[in-house]
Amino acid sequence: MSMNTPRVEDPPLRSVESPATDVLLREDVKQLGALVGEILAEQEGADFLSQVEAIRVAAIQRRENIQTIDALANNLSGLALEQAEALVRAFALWFQAVNLAERVHRIRRRRDYQKAGAAPQPGSLAAVLLQLKNEGVSFDELLPVLQRLHIEPVFTAHPTEAIRRALLNKERDVVHRLIEDIDRALTPDERRKGRERIRVSLTSAWQTSEMANEKPSVHDEMEHVGFYLSEVLYRVLPTFQEALEEAVAGAYGQCPPLPNVLRFSTWVGGDMDGNPNVGAATILDTLNAQREMVLKAYRRDVLELRTVLTQSIGRIGVDHKIIERIEQYKELLPDAASLQSERRADMPYGELLNLIAARLAEGINNRPAAYANADEFAADLFLIDDSLKKHRGEHAGHFALNRVIRRVQCFGFHLAALDLRQDSAIHDAALSELLSQPDFAQHSPNERAPVLHALIRGDTATKESATAKPVLDVFRALREGRERFGIQAFGPYIVSMSRSAADALAVLALARVAGFHEDNDHVALDVAPLFETVADLEAAESSLRSLFADPVYREHLRQRGQTQMVMLGYSDSAKDGGILASRWALQRTQVALTALAQESGIRIVFFHGRGGSASRGGGKTERAVIASPRGSVDGYLRLTEQGEVIHRKYGVRALAERNLEQMTGAVLRATLRPRVIEPRETQWRELATQMANNARKYYRTLVHEDPNFAAYFRAATPIDVIERLRIGSRPSRRGNKGGVESLRAIPWVFAWSQNRAGLTGWFGVGSALLASIEEHGHQAIAEMARDWPFFSTFLDDVEMVLAKSDMAIYERYSLLAGDAHAHYYKIIHDEFLRCQNAILPIKNQNVLLQRDQRLAQSIRLRNPYVDPISLLQVDLLARWRAADRPEDELFHALVATVNGIAAGVQNTG
Repeated sequence: MSMNTPRVEDPPLRSVESPATDVLLREDVKQLGALVGEILAEQEGADFLSQVEAIRVAAIQRRENIQTIDALANNLSGLALEQAEALVRAFALWFQAVNLAERVHRIRRRRDYQKAGAAPQPGSLAAVLLQLKNEGVSFDELLPVLQRLHIEPVFTAHPTEAIRRALLNKERDVVHRLIEDIDRALTPDERRKGRERIRVSLTSAWQTSEMANEKPSVHDEMEHVGFYLSEVLYRVLPTFQEALEEAVAGAYGQCPPLPNVLRFSTWVGGDMDGNPNVGAATILDTLNAQREMVLKAYRRDVLELRTVLTQSIGRIGVDHKIIERIEQYKELLPDAASLQSERRADMPYGELLNLIAARLAEGINNRPAAYANADEFAADLFLIDDSLKKHRGEHAGHFALNRVIRRVQCFGFHLAALDLRQDSAIHDAALSELLSQPDFAQHSPNERAPVLHALIRGDTATKESATAKPVLDVFRALREGRERFGIQAFGPYIVSMSRSAADALAVLALARVAGFHEDNDHVALDVAPLFETVADLEAAESSLRSLFADPVYREHLRQRGQTQMVMLGYSDSAKDGGILASRWALQRTQVALTALAQESGIRIVFFHGRGGSASRGGGKTERAVIASPRGSVDGYLRLTEQGEVIHRKYGVRALAERNLEQMTGAVLRATLRPRVIEPRETQWRELATQMANNARKYYRTLVHEDPNFAAYFRAATPIDVIERLRIGSRPSRRGNKGGVESLRAIPWVFAWSQNRAGLTGWFGVGSALLASIEEHGHQAIAEMARDWPFFSTFLDDVEMVLAKSDMAIYERYSLLAGDAHAHYYKIIHDEFLRCQNAILPIKNQNVLLQRDQRLAQSIRLRNPYVDPISLLQVDLLARWRAADRPEDELFHALVATVNGIAAGVQNTG
């Protein structure tokens, strides 16, 4: 098929009405768009700006069926590399501006609700608490849940963020300038100066390369994630906690001080699964670096407290313990004591805070006078707080001091707990050599269990080898890290590709061999099996039953408080069986394990391994929590946050707080007032099982069983570019095998989002829906979509991916596959149409996103800019491959297209 072959066009694009509340957003977009135009004219010339505008107009005309995609593509083919890259970067700069304007508008809408005061913003803690009270939740019912509420985002280094840190910092500067004028309260002169500052940031961004010279190291990734932890969430924590207590008091008229609801964890430096760059050394390096980050944050806070706690002894009393602690620290820190100003000698709080800051500095520099742990530091802060309470200081510094105490209670001296993750096959290989049993991994779980029991008891001699040593070194690092950084420094040990009870026992056995155990031989470590494929999810209940029946592991659980964490893998299950089979397997697994928890007396808590895109479990967390099976939430939410999602959710304090509020509110609602028991759900589950099986079969027939599909995938997507991107420390594949199976889920999804097919978010769904409609009738499926939150949320996510997909753009990529194009494009295009044609009548809609005007407008706004970048990528990709994929200026231009499309589509991986 030639490039000029006509295609079946998508339905005409309808006009999208912007909500009336978006007037200021449109003003911001217009202002920033004009500024981008000025920058392009200044940096590249007026002729270049005219070319950009002409391409934009042509792209709009193509969307309005005035011009064909062929005409637009012909205008973009064969351009000089420098010109092509400049065009891509011009459109990407505009995306950056629009993305920032939308982010600030979310803050503006939040502020508008807060200023109006009539009704709280939907999803806010105030709204949720009032709703719960109106639904009959008493204070006595609420309080125990609040006291055990646990919300824990876990930040990973998974490489889906295609923007380097230097550019993220410039984005933050622009956001801050826009926030300054969020209500249009600045004077004309102030607004002019703010505009110039924004111009500086955007111009500087234009002059900065999008691609770093080298792939980031694990330490680089830790610093990247550490920014959000130490600069954003560190600040947000106390304000969030205050908002929670105020919301409770507002709804119920009372609220005692509550323990911190939030906890934070990270995988950076501890995720060894498929990453040879992570191991014992990175574990300790990460903990050291995080400790330094949080100590510096505390030191800044303590020095700021001096400006608040200026009480003089002649004016107010001070507890004698404050004076005693000052004298004690003068002896401990003679150099710091000698620097104390005599003019401030009558300000004991300030004097003590100076010395506390000095002890923190000792910790930063690893000197002997450092605090041994966070509890020692907190004890000094409580000492000051007790003195304030005794001497009328409730409104003279207690509030600011309490915020610091809140932070210490959450972040300790570790900042975020470090999870560890390793593939079960690595454990088996190490055990095989330790036991001198080469076929150990081939034994059945029942055969392996007694051998592992003996290792856990310390009854078996072992012989350390080259394969086992790095595995054992990890547990030795755990032992050292626990001693140096405290028990809170580590999260669970996650076992990827868990398939049986033996996979959990293997962790305890290896820990015992390495000497990581208490005096009573207990291994003080939570082991979390990760079920990743559809088959493993379906077998999870059987695996857990076997594990709970194991006497050695049952004793381990008794020592760990009778709680078992289970991690659910969204990414690999979707790559394995398609999005519908994955989502339904995850739902069924939670139902089965929640019932098992009630039966066994073991509390099972779920850790959701969600990614950014819909096919990897992304989407609105609030809705996903509400759609969870009854009883599966139980006051607990732990989920991964990664890549561009971290920046989108946690890049700005106000948005981070809003995101955390929505998650917490959803957990409260799902725990205290889950949806009522629905008698039709038994029938719906049967239908969902049938649909999932059909979708999985159709998906696997293409993706896994067609021997030529992997080659088509590599030709019809820019996966060969993505694999070379310098955005993550770990390889894009598990092992050296080719094909789809060994490819990680992130580049798999990333590639299909880049070529605008979005296949991973809908393929197989259309065929399954239409088959069910034919067998059971339209009304039965429409009822499921209307009345069952699980199915409704799923269809919304698929609809979003369909709306972002573009079959005409995808066809241009498919043509790169040569003779394979005609066969595979028809299969994929036809399934896209089936999916669209099934979902629209089920949801009683004429067009996609009919009920989400804001998202529809956002996509429409970006299309005229992302479409040309996609077509340029196709042209550059063909030229790069023809030149045998050199890493030269052509590759750099391709990287610019990847960044540009990622910014426009927003869901990369």
